[in-house]
Order: sequence, then C-alpha cells, then structure tokens
Amino acid sequence: AFIPGFPVQPVVLRYLNKLDTFSWTWHGPGALKILWLTLCQPHNSVEIEFLPVYYPSMKERENPALFASNVRKLMAKALDVPLTDLSFDDREIILSRGPLRIHDCSSLLHFNQLVCRLGLKTGTTDNMLEEEARRATKLQGDRLGLEDFAQFLNLPVTDTFRQVHSLFDQAGDGKIDVRHYIIALSTVQWPHKSMDTLKLAFKMYENEDSGEIMEDDLAVILEIMLGVKEVELSPLFLQLQASDMRKITYDELQCLIKQRPHFSVDCLNFKDHPRSDCTGRLQSCNGQSHNKDN
Repeated sequence: AFIPGFPVQPVVLRYLNKLDTFSWTWHGPGALKILWLTLCQPHNSVEIEFLPVYYPSMKERENPALFASNVRKLMAKALDVPLTDLSFDDREIILSRGPLRIHDCSSLLHFNQLVCRLGLKTGTTDNMLEEEARRATKLQGDRLGLEDFAQFLNLPVTDTFRQVHSLFDQAGDGKIDVRHYIIALSTVQWPHKSMDTLKLAFKMYENEDSGEIMEDDLAVILEIMLGVKEVELSPLFLQLQASDMRKITYDELQCLIKQRPHFSVDCLNFKDHPRSDCTGRLQSCNGQSHNKDN
C-alpha cells in the first residue's frame, strides 16, 4: 500500500467492552473460548475512526518503509497504544523451549531483523547452511573484514550489512569469525532445532581426528545460541567427570543434554544466570542460598 507513494487513509478500530475478547495473543485462550466469551456479553461495541488522509513527504515517497512506519506511529498515537518492532516471525525466538532455550532474546532479535532486511532468511535451507559451514571451516578461524564478509555471502555492502558485520566484531578491529554469524543465523532460523545448530557448530570447530572441541570454543557457541555473556563451563565438566577438562565431543554433550531438561541452568554459569539473585548469590535447587565463593 505504501510502495506507490500515494496518500493513504488510516483507519483505527477501538473495542470498547470492559472485557477484551477481541485481542488474540500467542499465549492465551483459543479462538473458540474467545468466541464463547464474546457471545456471553449482552453487547459488543466497536468504534471506527477515520483519521485524516495522510499525504507522504518526498522522503516518504522515496522510502516506503519510512512512509509505513510514520503512518503506524500516527495510528498508535490515536489509539494510545505502544509500538513494537517484533513480528510474528520473532515469536519462535521469544518462545524457544528446551535444554538450550534462549535466555536473552534481545541480541538475537536484533540480528534476526537485520538478516530479514537483507533477505538472508528467505529460502535458507539446511543444505545452504551446511555449505556455508563447510566454507567457514576451510577458513580455519581466519577472520573476515567487511569486504571479505560481503564476498563470502555474495552480498553488496549496505548500511544494514555493516550492522550485521559489526555485531560480531567483538575485538573492535573490523574483522569477524564467520562461524559466529553462521551459528547465530541457524539459531534464529530454527530456534526449535537447537541440537541441530549445536551439531552444525561442532562441525566447524571440532578436531577432525577426535571430534573434540575446546572448552573456550564451546563457551562462545553457547553464548551465541543462548543470547548470554561470559559462559563458564566448570559445572558442565563436573557433571561429565571428564579427565580432560579442556575438550568435549558432540556425543558426550548430547548425552548430558538429554539427561538434563534444564541443561543451560543446571550445567552452565553465565552473566545474569537465573539462579543469581540481586545480592549476587546463587540459589540452589532446594532454595537455599550459597555464596559464589563457597
């Protein structure tokens, strides 16, 4: 509607009943229950307001996304409701479940919005990700600058592309490990397939002979997948009772995850861990508090 750049007629709807049985959310009553509650009310009213016709500026005619955004803001102001940039597609990230559920969605949601703008999620398949993972493995950890990263993905350098690149430039030297990008893309593409993402990550990092990866590499993988910072793996290796505290195979980790429905909480430490209260202590499973030093 906004691409032609012509004036638009915004229309807003207000449902005035005290009991809201019209707004459906992902979590909540189903359609039949909402219908039943609506029919149980003696009267259901709706108010329709036609806002003034919106005439786009020159900038809005040249940028349909800006045009649409400004009209949306106008409609939200008229309804006195907040705005959010979350889409229906983002729900999988927010509602991830399982042993490797995402704990902090903010960075992954931002990344997801950027890759959607670049069209990188559309048509992405398992085979495409695996091919990118194979190419990343051949780089042997070599870090890519902006131009090399654009060549790797066969994309032009745009402002959005620069933002994607900067998300993984943790050292601040203008170079990234492309494996981090692939792990993040797999995570937002299939949040409900966390074990597949973990297996893909192992393929990029593991020793070809032993199938092991280093502890530091696993920490980075889990930081990206869980959306957290400063992952520390001592609890995990204590659970494994591993003789070599620096390495682990995918099979060993998979076996432990299957045994631990709350793996990320039980076997990992990270910044803002769910067991940490505001005083900086860790809450144990039986509710007792223990100082970190102990």
